[in-house]
Amino acid sequence: MIFDSKLLKLSLVLVLLPLLILPVFGQTQSQQIKLTSGGTINVGLSTDPVNPNLGDQTQLKISFLNKQTKTIQQHIDYRVTVTQGKNQVFGIPITHTAEGSVSIPYQFQDAGDYQVTVSVEGILFQPIPPETAVFSLAIGSTQPTQPSQPTQQVQPKSGCLIATAAFGSELAPQVQFLREYRDNTIMATVAGSSFLNAFNTVYYSFSPTVADTERTHPFLQETVRAGIIPLLGILQIAKLSTIGNSNLSVIMSGIMTSSLIGAVYLWPAGLAVKSIRETKKPNPTIMITIISGVLFLTLISIVTGNLQFMMITTSATVLTFVGLGAIYSSWAIVKIMKKANTFL
Repeated sequence: MIFDSKLLKLSLVLVLLPLLILPVFGQTQSQQIKLTSGGTINVGLSTDPVNPNLGDQTQLKISFLNKQTKTIQQHIDYRVTVTQGKNQVFGIPITHTAEGSVSIPYQFQDAGDYQVTVSVEGILFQPIPPETAVFSLAIGSTQPTQPSQPTQQVQPKSGCLIATAAFGSELAPQVQFLREYRDNTIMATVAGSSFLNAFNTVYYSFSPTVADTERTHPFLQETVRAGIIPLLGILQIAKLSTIGNSNLSVIMSGIMTSSLIGAVYLWPAGLAVKSIRETKKPNPTIMITIISGVLFLTLISIVTGNLQFMMITTSATVLTFVGLGAIYSSWAIVKIMKKANTFL
């Protein structure tokens, strides 16, 4: 019972953490300043570095400026989305900044034209009808950091940085499968792309460092490569079980994938729990309640079409089933081991 409660709290913290820390990142293309669609306030946007490098972290520096005084306007409620063509590639939910300026980390994975939309929805704790300022960014290829190794110029574009470093090239079959599964299965639905927005916020905060470390440590590279093999098998099963490109199909596939990932990779964590070592079966009532809750909220987010809410609910669904997979697999392993010892 205690473990189940802690699991639920941990899941909620993990889901909300990336959304809470985004505004804290402290801003440069030359600053563009635009008046919001309703004419209430000016919004400034710049990038750091001035010319973003593909695959590297870029800071989107946003300032809210009083249109009369031209000074920073404090206490703003805002949203931010980044789109390329018709596809939203990044977004954060409504967030409050007391300082009136924020710096948001993002990694551009493909060259091309992007639009950054800043929606202002409150000033000085007073809600206002949403007003938007839309900025255009032209992101192009940059000079490679290691000219002698041309294959590394395109590695970040795959979006699978750790796998690319593990298998040595973005053209490796394993990396191409991961990229194809991401683009053609997960990103094909609103629910899937919403989850990836939240996932990428966490993943790209550490993956470049891990990938660079892999390339300089062959043993780590081999270890990561071996660790990815079960994931490839799980995703192959998930791909075969996905019927069509509907939100429901992707969610059901995601549930199965998350459960298997938890069972395969995180079962040792369950052995640290005393109730699991004592082969006490997890409380089914609590488990059913948690599952029903996250699935209900996910359904509501899809029906309402709220992308920010969908980011939270899809992430909560994935974390819930990863945890359940780990719990039940470790419980089953302990039970089998005790029966084997009794038999012997």
